[in-house]
Amino acid sequence: MGGETATCDRLWTNARLATLAAGDRPYGRIDNGAIAARNGRIVYAGPRADLPAGLSPRETIDCGGRWITPGLIDCHTHLVYAGNRAREFEMRLEGATYAEIAHAGGGILSTVAATRAASEDDLVRSALPRLDALIAEGVTTVEIKSGYGLDLATERRQLAAARRLAQMRPIDVTTTFLGAHALPPEAEGDKAAYIDLVCRELIPAIAAEGLADAVDGFCETIAFSANEIARVFEAARAAGLPVKLHAEQLSNSGCASLAARYQALSADHLEYLDEPGAAAMADSGTVAVLLPGAYYFIRETQAPPVDLLRRYKVPIAVATDCNPGTSPLSSLLLAMNMAATLFRLTVEECLAGVTREAARALGQLSEVGTLEPGKWCNLAIWDIGDPAELVYHIGFNPLCTRVWRGR
Repeated sequence: MGGETATCDRLWTNARLATLAAGDRPYGRIDNGAIAARNGRIVYAGPRADLPAGLSPRETIDCGGRWITPGLIDCHTHLVYAGNRAREFEMRLEGATYAEIAHAGGGILSTVAATRAASEDDLVRSALPRLDALIAEGVTTVEIKSGYGLDLATERRQLAAARRLAQMRPIDVTTTFLGAHALPPEAEGDKAAYIDLVCRELIPAIAAEGLADAVDGFCETIAFSANEIARVFEAARAAGLPVKLHAEQLSNSGCASLAARYQALSADHLEYLDEPGAAAMADSGTVAVLLPGAYYFIRETQAPPVDLLRRYKVPIAVATDCNPGTSPLSSLLLAMNMAATLFRLTVEECLAGVTREAARALGQLSEVGTLEPGKWCNLAIWDIGDPAELVYHIGFNPLCTRVWRGR
């Protein structure tokens, strides 16, 4: 740093850094570190002793030996919706089956009905407490999917509400169109006709209005087939949008390999992933997003094949999957603990999973996810003695300070 970059807006010193940058040190650890930011971006992150000579910060913050990580990233949520499914949860506890709940008006279509009846203001209002819970734990980037409208008007409202959240809170929001989430009641069982509607009308309209950053789908026996999702991916490609996929959650359908063929940013859930799917994801660079909240909430018994993902060096991210039906979870810290206890991820894998690899899963690794010069200065400053405490604690938030874009 020299010349025009000698002045910075803020300098954080006396900190231990978990940069999560690639290298040989666990966590990218720097024990006596410093971070400098200018115009919202990191201009220096490294040992305090190597701070550039002549650096002139407008403000210096002594971190008192605290740990600094990149701001956390929740890369898979369904944060914007109306209503809740608490009664459905109670019915399951009382022994009701999925079919019985659906017959009583429950399931995803109950959320669709509530969301269709909600205004954009209603959707924003109901989503804010969930977003604020994530922000309070150091989250600085969040992905929000649609998929509870299943018609153009409501999908637009969901995505517009998600965009508004980014204007109301200091956070980066990426939006994903999930029209291929379920079959709406008016489709009367005709999946082919509904997928045709998604591909010919919904995706082009959403893309033209700039409401979505990516397109997602749910490939499963209870949702859509690989051939149907391939049509959705072709339409996304034609609209210039990257894709991601809910895949192999309840059965092995080969959809992880399908996602990889379309260079998907991520394939998510993956409890039933097989070796060909893992190999395909490795070849394409598709990130595996693990969602322990859903695994826990629906009492799944087959965990994602983490050893297989490690063997093929597939990047692993962790997210909340915050949604009303199968993962009403708005704590990324708890998601990390679940990923460790239920899936046996290491502490470093968990922390990388909600920073570097989560950024990769959103196609945002050039902007966020590690503490490196040029990236947005999104920081989480923690009152901890060791990074393991971020995964070890349950129901405890050790966040000291959250910094978004240098502020």
